[in-house]
Parts: sequence; structure tokens; C-alpha cells
Amino acid sequence: MPLSAAEAARSPGAAPVDQVAVRRANLVRVLREVRTAGPLSRATVARHTGLTRATVSSLVTELIERRLLRETDYQQDGTVGRPGRRLEIDGSAVAALGLEVNSRYLAAWSMDLAGRRLQERRLVHDATHQDAEHTIRTLAGLAAELIDDARLAGAHTAGVGVAVPGPVDIATGFVRSAPNLHWRDVPAAALLRELLALPDEVSVVVDNEANLAALAEYGHGRPGTADLVYVTGEAGIGAGIVAGGRLLRGSGGFSGELGHIQVDPAGERCACGRIGCLETKVGLPAAMRVAAPDLEGADEGADEGASAGAVSHDPQEQAGELLRRATAGDPRVLTGLDEIGRWLGTGLSIPVNLLNPEVIVLGGYFAAVAPYLLPAAMRELRERAVAGDAAVCRVTGSALGFTAAVRGAADIIVEEIFADPGRVAVHA
Repeated sequence: MPLSAAEAARSPGAAPVDQVAVRRANLVRVLREVRTAGPLSRATVARHTGLTRATVSSLVTELIERRLLRETDYQQDGTVGRPGRRLEIDGSAVAALGLEVNSRYLAAWSMDLAGRRLQERRLVHDATHQDAEHTIRTLAGLAAELIDDARLAGAHTAGVGVAVPGPVDIATGFVRSAPNLHWRDVPAAALLRELLALPDEVSVVVDNEANLAALAEYGHGRPGTADLVYVTGEAGIGAGIVAGGRLLRGSGGFSGELGHIQVDPAGERCACGRIGCLETKVGLPAAMRVAAPDLEGADEGADEGASAGAVSHDPQEQAGELLRRATAGDPRVLTGLDEIGRWLGTGLSIPVNLLNPEVIVLGGYFAAVAPYLLPAAMRELRERAVAGDAAVCRVTGSALGFTAAVRGAADIIVEEIFADPGRVAVHA
């Protein structure tokens, strides 16, 4: 049972207690209790946490001063006496900013600590024909807009999460390799911090897009699904793995590179330099090539900020066009998506046989055209599942679509604040 600092200090034989650390831990406990089970009265929070009512009252006062909690209506908690005011998450004074770098677009998403979306931006940007510094500078411009918007709404941006399509050194914010962007050892976190002139207390976290999309899917799309694999479906193919409710990054943080597993030794050369990677068979460029070749390459050399009518330039618009043609019964598209589905089933058999997940969630363009991919994918998956049908998990399209990674990037900042609410300033 948690103790207040005073209670711990009075415990017989107790070692000297860091009262600041104890209070910080109890702030976290109270905040999380309201987050997961609220709205709750102070008396109910005290019962659930094991803290005294006096301690809870002091902690709640501080959390209200930081505008992390607020009081709402009255609630009778089943005990004798006056009903208590209920507590719920406020968080309106704090914003979390998520950013995404894709080979064909940049995205930004800001939200408050209660999960309410503040702003969203998306910019067509061909990062494959720009160097890393130019792309990050453009991304910083997008970020600055949302930071200013949040400030005008009375919210301070507490941190910036960044999703990138490649392995990342989480501790340093270096993108080690992003083949589809032609990036190697790019100090993305440091560049963004400098360009945005962010103070030290504002965190910048860079992570793999599939990891962040998996976190978003776990938290928003399928909450409570403890074992899932999220598979991105854009120019690159990656996998984010949630096992036992925790993100599985691997010892160096470089797990999930599903798209660069060889599936066809006689296949095409991949952007990573290897031959026959899964990405060359099921990535969005491959889908456009086999299912809609009349659109393939139509955007080569297109300028940033090109007309929204340039369907082939934006992956989201490409996915929409594939879906439109498939729904209309276009035989070329239906045959092409069936071929993509077979290769996708081959790829999905790898995490199924290695990890035995509860569900595989398909993101990006896979989600848009899932009804036309899944029949062939599931047939192939069943043939390749070593343990037979018992091991074949559910495969479904993401409800978050192309926003999963950028939402996951914002989520990671939200979780930082809930883990250390003392970072948020007290408001007068």
C-alpha cells in the first residue's frame, strides 16, 4: 500500500525518505487512478489508492493547480456524509505534438492530455528528392504552426514525438537508416530542437513509425488487445509489435523490419539494396505498378505543394483511387490486389509463426483496400501457418488509417506527462 511521505518517514526502522520522490510517485498514482477509473470523488480515489484522505486532498489540489485534473458534479460515493465533487482529467493547458515523416508526405497532430484533438495538418512532400535537413526544416515549419495554435488556445506544448520509417536510436534521436528516404545517421531530434528553439524541458522523442502506429492502435483502435502486430502499408513496410501490452523494440530498438525480409530471391532490388524484399512485393509502389500502372510514375519530379488533384502523389489519394477502381470492378485492379494479397499472406506468416499474436492490424493503404486483399492473404497465411488453423489469428484493417503513426507520436508525449506530472507548471 502506498504511503505519504510523512507516513513513510514515521515507519519504524524506515530509511530516510526522499519526500519529493514519494510525492511525485503519489501524484502519478492519483492521476492514473482518475484517468483509468474516473470520474471519481476524492474519497473514492483514497480508497482505491490506499492513501489517506488528507494526502489525496493535497495531491488533488496540486493536480488541479497544474490543470491536470478538474472537479465536476457531485457524487454520492456510498458512505455517510455529503456527496463529493467528482474528479476528471482536465489537461487542457498541456498539448502533445505528433509529427510524421513519410516518403511522400509530412503530417502533424496535436492533442491535449484528455485525448482531445487540437489541430491536424498534412502536407504533400516528396522526401525522396530532398535531403534530410530540408525535409526536417519543412517539418519544423509545420510543427511551429501547431505549437502556435496550441499557445493561442491556452495550451503549452510539453513535447514533440516524431515517427519516421526506419530504425531509430531512441536514446539519441538518430535515424540510423531510412532506405525510402535515403537517410542514414540523421540527428533528427537535435535538428528539430534547434529549428524550433525548444527549451530542455520540452522533450523530443523520435521512434519508428510502425512502433508508434502500434501504440496508437493498442490505445485507441483496439484497447485491451495485449498481443498485436501492426503492419504499415505505404512505400515501406514495417511491423510494430505489442506483446503482453508492451511495445517490443528489441535489444537495440531496431525490431520490426518486416519489409526487408527476403521473400523472392529472384525478385527486384529493394531501396535497402537487397533483392526480393517483401516491400518490393506489397509496398504501395508495387501495388500501383501491378494494379494501376496508368498512375504509376505520374508524380515523378512533382513539386512540393502540387495540386490536390495529383492523385498519384499522395499515398492516401492513391489508396482511395485503388479502392474506387476495385469497388467499380476494374479487372486489372482486382487481379493486382489479389496478387498483392498472396504476397502479403506470405509476409504475415512470419510474425504469425514467430509471435502467435492475437490480431494483426493492417495500416496505410492496406486498411483502405483490405476487403480486396484479405481473401488471398488469408488463404496464403493458412497454408503457411506451421501450427495450422489454431495459430491463424484475426487480420483486420486499422480504423486509424494513415493517422496511426502521427497519433502514436503524440500519444508517447502524453504518456510522458502521466509518468511525470511535475513537468507541468502550476497555473496561477
